[in-house]
Amino acid sequence: MCLIAFAWRSHPRYSLVVAANRDEFHARSTAPAGFWSDAPQVLAGRDLERGGTWMGVTRSGRFAALSNYRDLERSDPSRPSRGALVADYLRGEASAEEYARAIEAEKSAYHGLNLLLGDGYALYYVSNRGHDTVPVEEGVHAVSNGLLDEPWPKVVRAREALGELLEGDRLEPDNLLGMLADTRPAPPEALPDTGVGQEKEYFLSPVFIRGESYGTRASTVLLIDAAGVEYVERRFAPNGRNPSTRRETFLLQAGAVP
Repeated sequence: MCLIAFAWRSHPRYSLVVAANRDEFHARSTAPAGFWSDAPQVLAGRDLERGGTWMGVTRSGRFAALSNYRDLERSDPSRPSRGALVADYLRGEASAEEYARAIEAEKSAYHGLNLLLGDGYALYYVSNRGHDTVPVEEGVHAVSNGLLDEPWPKVVRAREALGELLEGDRLEPDNLLGMLADTRPAPPEALPDTGVGQEKEYFLSPVFIRGESYGTRASTVLLIDAAGVEYVERRFAPNGRNPSTRRETFLLQAGAVP
């Protein structure tokens, strides 16, 4: 994902609310969200080039999501897949804290990343760009391609929009998808400087990126309450065309913690 707005234990019904956009090259081969044949408890999309995923949830309510950290480091195909961190966590049984601590020593082997790990008891944030692994505080947060809650315009806009939906008790998936469809670019004076040049910073600055070769490929909403999970993925062709939507709801397995 390239923008993840989420509310952790900030609503009387939902323990976790996530609204996220995945930005990627449209040519990259990807499977839509679904339950995996090789891990039937996992609901997620799938990167068909390397087998990992950017966001998913399990029938027991385990959750993970990933965003890339934007820097000018040259891509090295020999490095391990960041998406494998999400897939391995969702397939496994380690707690969020156990998994976060287990990958601490190896996280520098990956290209820049932000990783969220939840198990119902706790939500952990992992980065390999100058930030400690920490439990996420209760509240409304967002992360894009910088660090957690770093005040990029799209991060601030998404966090505030999610907060308004929480306050108005309007957390229906369609409202969250509408929040993710914001195509307004940031004003030039507010753009972050990540080394890619102002023209590219401007193109990448909206919550929803429209582009022919690169842009928002999917918007995903996740709601977890004491009873179950609601998961909605809306996929897009280049330039935001031809949206198609998949909705999944299921009860949490016995013994899961909402």
